[in-house]
Amino acid sequence: MSPATADSRVPVLFGSLRGYQGQWLRRDLVAGLTVWAVMVPEAFAYATIAGVPPVVGLYAAVPALIAYAAFGSSRHLVVGPMSATAALSAATIAEFAPGDSDAYIVLTTVLAVVTGVVAILAGLARLGFVATFISEPVLKGFIVGLALTIIIGQLPKLFGVEGGGEGAIGKLVHVVAHLGQLSVLTTVIGVLSLVIVLALKRWLPVVPASLAVVLVGILAVHVFGLSDRLDVVGEIDPGLPTLGLPSTTWGDYAQLAGPAVGVMLIAFAEGLGAAKTYAARNGYEVDANRELIGLGAANLGSGLASGMVVNGSLSKTAVNGSAGARSQVSGLVVAALSLITLLFLTALFEELPETVLAAVVICAVIEMVDTKAIVRLYRVWTPRLGGTYGSAARADFVGAIAALLGVLVFDTLPGLIIGIVTSVLLLLYRSSRPSVRPLTDVDGSWVDAQAHSDHPVDPAVLVVRVESGLFFANADHVKDEIRRRCTPQTRLVVLDAQTTPFVDVSGATALAELTDDLARDHIEFAIAGDIGQVRDVLRTDRVGGPRPFTTVAEAIGVLGADADSEATRDDPRRAGP
Repeated sequence: MSPATADSRVPVLFGSLRGYQGQWLRRDLVAGLTVWAVMVPEAFAYATIAGVPPVVGLYAAVPALIAYAAFGSSRHLVVGPMSATAALSAATIAEFAPGDSDAYIVLTTVLAVVTGVVAILAGLARLGFVATFISEPVLKGFIVGLALTIIIGQLPKLFGVEGGGEGAIGKLVHVVAHLGQLSVLTTVIGVLSLVIVLALKRWLPVVPASLAVVLVGILAVHVFGLSDRLDVVGEIDPGLPTLGLPSTTWGDYAQLAGPAVGVMLIAFAEGLGAAKTYAARNGYEVDANRELIGLGAANLGSGLASGMVVNGSLSKTAVNGSAGARSQVSGLVVAALSLITLLFLTALFEELPETVLAAVVICAVIEMVDTKAIVRLYRVWTPRLGGTYGSAARADFVGAIAALLGVLVFDTLPGLIIGIVTSVLLLLYRSSRPSVRPLTDVDGSWVDAQAHSDHPVDPAVLVVRVESGLFFANADHVKDEIRRRCTPQTRLVVLDAQTTPFVDVSGATALAELTDDLARDHIEFAIAGDIGQVRDVLRTDRVGGPRPFTTVAEAIGVLGADADSEATRDDPRRAGP
């Protein structure tokens, strides 16, 4: 079935519920209840990361869950406030509403609306492929840097000290410098909450650790009368939020359009990764364009309900999947329970200690500090890569570190841009310096001579391959490398083009120039295995160039009779791939 045919059979609304079976309902109800237990405290926590009142997290969760279930394509993805987009929201809005809390809250909601509109338009334009332009290593470094930034930002609440400093590094220095002023009671409760949540997640994962700690913290404040000695969340207005577009000027919407694109890219990349992971595990596919529309609908719904930016959550999707969810009915259950919480249970959370909430935030993002992934990127290196690309051999590691440090030093969006730009520059550098490897004949296959040094190489014949396409950015480098490998004994050069997927006019011109250059030194130049685009370009460009042959052995047999070894003349063999 073609993709187009498959898409045409998916309903516009609630397409992920197609083929729903009645026996799934019990599992979806249990999964919804489990996710709700995690969602409520984390929604409060992520709202504080975004710099808005904790209840805004629940305002966002209810419409986001319903809208995504209506328009998204994943059966398992849970959408709601998340740390990465919350931090991006805070960094963005801080530039437009410094020191004005009312304007800050309004613009946070505006950002959700604009992000939603941008994502819907991108989905309708079928731009789902854009997520591929943020490489996984850059995204990993960005998320690690973001997680560290969030953790550092929660330390003042955890220790009961005044916040201060600019940027993550400045805030960390400020906290360390003021540790002598910490509140012992606040620190004990916060650190104890942190330890309990981490311990429960590791040894009793079936227990909703965050909710348990939140309820114990509220109970402790109420029983021991600690509200005067601890900072607590304070009054939370019960009931439904104000519905409709945020009351502000159209200029505010326009000025947030640019930042909304960056927020949308991160939200989409993170959510799509989670959706694809669970789709693969459960034997179905997700549509990237429908995911964009689902993300947009979720953010638009959140913004129209006085909420904040939302996106798909890998951690809560994991909870959903492990609890047995079979469809987005579980998400609708979470939305219903969150609505009940808004209507009847908000007063319960008014005595929640800020230090406990900080502990919940830290525990929610600490898993994002994936040092093993960074170490794995560093280990992707060999002497051959180092000799070819130098310091750019660890391109993925460098891109990840650039994004990580960019976030820590320059803030979130600049950090992401730094990571992407670094990654692209390293890609361009590596593309301009492809590996040009001399080959040797091993049982009829022409393979890397350096890796098979025990096989003799005829000094009169140089067989090389270019491990890249041949185009304007690397044509001179390839020409120079081939010329450099020629010796006074060389009488024939054969370019094995089977590893060269394409060539442009600049590359063809460079081969023609190299042919003339070698001819002056009485060296023949041939190309073997030129297929597809390479053959088409070389045959239509008509600027001269190396003589074409089907195989390396054929080229040597025709042009290198005098230079070839006795074994090659007597037993010419066809080259393998």
